[in-house]
Amino acid sequence: QVRLVESGGGLVQAGQSLTLSCVISGRAIDTTTVGWFRGSQFRFVAHIKANGVDTTYADSVKGRFTISRDAAKNTVFLEMKKLKPEDTAVYFCNLGVFWGRGTQVTVSS
Repeated sequence: QVRLVESGGGLVQAGQSLTLSCVISGRAIDTTTVGWFRGSQFRFVAHIKANGVDTTYADSVKGRFTISRDAAKNTVFLEMKKLKPEDTAVYFCNLGVFWGRGTQVTVSS
């Protein structure tokens, strides 16, 4: 059984930073793509491929967010800088058909 657990969300002011973590069990992250999505419509934010090198970002976060991973800890991170109020959402970690429960990020203006 694959399980994803997100953490690291919180309330910050615009311009500040947060780093989200997604701890994965049941599947090695160096064998698959892991992504971050946000909001009730599960909008794509970023993903990192099995090789740990290839990454893709939504246009709205390019240059501000960085996805990375620690294969030894089977954990994927989303470093978010220069946060904007429009980044406010629940952030979900995804692996194939599996999803975490999400972590809330709130950015005040």
